[in-house]
Amino acid sequence: MRAARAVRAVLTLLLVAVAAPATGASASAARPAERAAPPSASAGTAIRGGDLLYSSAGTRCAVGFNATNGSSFYGLVPGRCGSAGTQWFADAQLRTPVGQTSGTHFPGQSYSVIRYTNPSLTYPSEVATGSGAARVERAVAPRVGMRVCRAGPVSGWQCGSIQQVNVSISYPEGVVNGLFQANMCAEPGDTGAPAVFGDAAVGILVAASGDCSTGGATYYQPVVGPLSELGLRVGY
Repeated sequence: MRAARAVRAVLTLLLVAVAAPATGASASAARPAERAAPPSASAGTAIRGGDLLYSSAGTRCAVGFNATNGSSFYGLVPGRCGSAGTQWFADAQLRTPVGQTSGTHFPGQSYSVIRYTNPSLTYPSEVATGSGAARVERAVAPRVGMRVCRAGPVSGWQCGSIQQVNVSISYPEGVVNGLFQANMCAEPGDTGAPAVFGDAAVGILVAASGDCSTGGATYYQPVVGPLSELGLRVGY
């Protein structure tokens, strides 16, 4: 572990913090608790990590990872993606409801949890890769040098390596600690995109600098801690 480093939230893709808006913006994340049968993914009806969701507040964020507590299903997103009670939809026209934010952790950490409530959709432990879907079986802590790949709804499937851990970023609301930095670029609209190491969940995109034409760095909220704190698991 390297010493925590403060990075100012003058990140050009603070997008990632505020989420690329569809018509407005919002902020906030979660809590849960028993045993559900794994949902079967069905093309067009499945919500996966990397898929965009749209809020009633006008915000859009990608799902980081789906998780379960055994009885219900949840989606992890950045902490500034909608306050508790925010309603989420699968489409920009807000016609297909998905669920609502059940709680938020920001600042300090940066994650929110959406409780899925639409039984017509499935929520597999998978991430979208652009050419299909990849299973997520477990969650691991980030480490320097780890090679990770990310499913960005705008920038697409990218791979790189973790350059720093225990990074801190200052926002107007306060400091977020314990992030990790990777050398993949991001574009507005990639907020929340999942980073994986093989079949393992590692983190969700919460901030970035630069873009994919000029280069830059991306910052992620690790997911091992939040999953443990919330009593959730991936790999169901």
